[in-house]
This record gives sequence, C-alpha cells and structure tokens, in this order.
Amino acid sequence: MSNNQFKRGELYSFITGKASTAIARRLQKNFKQNNVDITIEQWSVLYHLWKEDGLSQQQLCDATFRDKPSITRLVDNLEKLKLVNRVASKEDRRINMIYLTKEAQELQEQTMGIANKTLNEALEGVTHGQVEIAKEVLQNVYDNLK
Repeated sequence: MSNNQFKRGELYSFITGKASTAIARRLQKNFKQNNVDITIEQWSVLYHLWKEDGLSQQQLCDATFRDKPSITRLVDNLEKLKLVNRVASKEDRRINMIYLTKEAQELQEQTMGIANKTLNEALEGVTHGQVEIAKEVLQNVYDNLK
C-alpha cells in the first residue's frame, strides 16, 4: 500500500519546498532591514565556516548541498566582500581552504540573532513535538533518497 496520499497540488507544494522558500525570503528581508548586505546563500557558507573555520571548497559543497561552480562563485563573492580568504592547502596546493576574516567573525552574532528571530517567527504556534516529528519525517525522506 502506497504512503503517497497527496493530491497533485499538494505534492507539487511538498516538492517545491514552500516553507523553506518562505523562511529564506523572510530571512533575506530581515537581513536587509538590519543592513546586512549578504545573500542567504552567502550566509549559508559563512554559517558552516562559523561552525568550523578552514574548510575546503569541497567540504563546503558537501555541507551546503551545492555544486563546485556554485561554491566557487559564492566564495569569489565573499572574498570581494572581504569576508573570507582562500589559502592553498599545505598538503595539496590544488585544494583551497576557506578561512573567515575578522569582518565575517564580527557578522556572526548579528546574523545568528536575525536567523533565530526569523525561525521563531516561522515556528510561531508550532509545538516542540510537531517540530521533532517534522524533523524525523524529513530525515527519513532524505535518507530514502540518498
């Protein structure tokens, strides 16, 4: 018996990720209102570097689910904004390691506060239990398709 109980329009909404898109748009709007001049895509790269500075471009591809050309473009733009530096790996000069600048480190607290505010707006009226169920279901879907 199939678990697919969606109507056509619901399935389309599910696949396109309406909620994810809405959160990203709100986060971008909140960044703009707070004079943070980076995109959500750039922020996602910075987010992973704040967790672990000095990742390779390939590690950033894996962490952000982006392809190499996309990460290259994002890192290029972050370099222009003076938020990251590329450094050739000591072990393999073909590999670029990406490091945060002081300016990027100063952005962390402000942008994480804005992101938390945005997430709180998105989850208004949603219980902790509902969030946990949603996370579990989405993780199962992801695992099924890996």
